Parts: sequence; structure tokens; C-alpha cells
Amino acid sequence: MRQRATAIAIFWAVLVAVLAFRAPAFFEFANLRDIAVVNAPALLVAIGMTLVILAGEIDVSVGSQFAVASVVAGTLAKAGVPLPLTALLTALAGACFGALNGALVSWLGVPSIVATLAAMAFCRELLRWVTQGAWVEGLPADFQWMGLSQPHGELAILLLAATIFAAFAWTLRHSQAGRAVYAVGSSRESARLAGLPVGGITLAVFILMGVLTALAGVLDSVRFSQVQSSAGAGLELKAISAVVIGGAAITGGRGTLWGTLLGASVLAVIAPALTFLGINAFWEKAIQGAIILGAIVLDRLSARRSGSGDKHAG
Repeated sequence: MRQRATAIAIFWAVLVAVLAFRAPAFFEFANLRDIAVVNAPALLVAIGMTLVILAGEIDVSVGSQFAVASVVAGTLAKAGVPLPLTALLTALAGACFGALNGALVSWLGVPSIVATLAAMAFCRELLRWVTQGAWVEGLPADFQWMGLSQPHGELAILLLAATIFAAFAWTLRHSQAGRAVYAVGSSRESARLAGLPVGGITLAVFILMGVLTALAGVLDSVRFSQVQSSAGAGLELKAISAVVIGGAAITGGRGTLWGTLLGASVLAVIAPALTFLGINAFWEKAIQGAIILGAIVLDRLSARRSGSGDKHAG
């Protein structure tokens, strides 16, 4: 994990040096603020994905859940529902989707990749059938930017995302519930023998995943005057990538939300950096893939060295 953090730090240093030399305008406050605001919803999804991965599971349905949540939020707002109630009802819908995924995994023993892949297809097709591909338009003024001016609305989005991140980071590090998530991801059998409710913990992380994804949909929707029914495409890959780049073990039991924040930050700047450097945006996915592959290779090399060290010590 330390090697991965070092590699990411080197990548950051090189990127900053290149941008400072070739495109100093990248560091203007307005551009950095826009990058942060655009990626704040994705950070919430990455927080939930961290919890799921730490517990030894995966959720590839978050993009579809995000789209459903965005449409639900837009529809409620258009119907005149106040924003706080809209956010609450949307979060409740997200919790229901998360509970469905969690029940399939924890109670029926369906592998999480299979359960959430089915949920992804179901949500997308359900949304396509309900909306017929149409966007939610005519959103009220008190919904966009939360009824604030755009600068104040952007600040509110950043503050909300930062508050949620801080709350989960503290809970994961300092609470018994956080330690239980790590325990389940490290060894389900050991956690069960220790008396931990493994099924309940697995269900809980999926519910939190659904709630955070729904809230991310709300925060994203308030930035626009209309909601796309195809929102969230590729979000699952971005969230998983942020967690893996940030140092979490894809098999569970190891990782931090601070690492996820670092990974999300790296992914957030790639596309804007390419634009400022005059490089074709098609390279974005290739660079992301190279970073992810490098992180995984470093992780495997580190694991091999640790294993060799243990054998040698024995």
C-alpha cells in the first residue's frame, strides 16, 4: 500500500510539473473549483464503493442506481416536493436498491458481481421503459443549485461532500462498526467465529452504497436545469478505480477512505489535464487503465515480497 501511495505521489508530481510548464492556466481557481464540483458526486459513490470492497464485495450497479436516483430526484422536484424531502425520498429509494443487492448477497449467497450485474441491467431497462428515454425537464428554480446562486450552490455541494466524507472517514477508522467491516473483508469465517453478524454487515454496506449513490444523484442533478435518463454511465468503473488506485485490496480487508480520496482526485484531473495540454480526450480511458494496472501490479509485487519475507523468517 505504501508503494502504491508513493507511485501515485510520483504521478502527481510529474503531472503537476508538466501542467505548470505547459498549461499554467490549469491551476486557476475557477478551473480547480469546477473540477471539484463536477467530481463531488462521484466521490460519494466512491465512499460507498470503499465500504463494499473493504467488506470483500463489489457493486457494478452504481451507475444504474445513480441514473434512477437522478430521475427520481428530478421528478419529485418537478412535482413541487421541497428539496430536503426530495433528498430524503431519493435516499430511501437508494437504500431499497442497496438492500435488494445486499439481501441477494448476504441471505441468498449470490456472488456480488452476479447480483449487482443483474441489478445494473434491471435498473437501466426499468428506467428506459419508464422514461422512454426522455429527460426530466422543467425543473423548478429552487431545485437548481439548491435555490442558491451558482457560486453559493457550488460551495454547498463541496461542503456537503466534504462533511459526508469526513463523517465516514472518522467512523471507518475509529468506530467498532468500521473495524467490523475490515474484519469481514479480511476473513468472513474468522469474523463469524468472533461473533460478528457477517450477513448483517454485508447488508449494511450495500444499503449505505445505495444511499450514498442516491445522494450523489441529487447533488449532481441540482447542477442542471434537466436530468438525463442516461446519467451515470461508466460511474461504476470510476468508483472502483478510485478505490483500487487509492490502495485498497480488491479482495477486501485493506484500504482507507483517504486513499480513495487520493485515487478519486487522480481520476478527476486526467480529462481536464489532457484538454489543457491539447491531447486527444480519447487517451483518458487508456491512461486510467494504465494507472489501475500499475496499481494492481505494485500490489501483487508487494504481496509476493511480503510472502517471501514471511517464508524466509519462518
